Amino acid sequence: MDNPTRRYLREFIYSMIAYILTLSLSLIGLGYLGDYPLNAARVVVALAPVIPIGFMIFAFLKYLKGIDELQQRIQLQAIGFAAGTTSLLTFSYGFLENVGFPPISLLWVFPIMILLWGLGLAFISRRYQ
Repeated sequence: MDNPTRRYLREFIYSMIAYILTLSLSLIGLGYLGDYPLNAARVVVALAPVIPIGFMIFAFLKYLKGIDELQQRIQLQAIGFAAGTTSLLTFSYGFLENVGFPPISLLWVFPIMILLWGLGLAFISRRYQ
């Protein structure tokens, strides 16, 4: 495993641990704050798990900067596939909601994009072996 990958995995794991802890504390905190009307404290507590996600994104951007051109090309193609396919799926489902399909939370968009990125990465990487 090369240096950029090792560094990325270390930073990703630390960020993921921070995310899990922050998410847990956020959900507990929201439970303590009750169902009061919208206020600044509830907004801050609800958004707290976004901070570790920002660190994950920053770690990935550093990883992209540190890998060679072929790996960057593979990542770009995989991300393009994920973004385009996610856009197509969510856009299509939006039209299906007009005919009675149940609405889907926006929380699903990011996990769908990450799943498609992984699938695209596996498929595209095979072409270069």
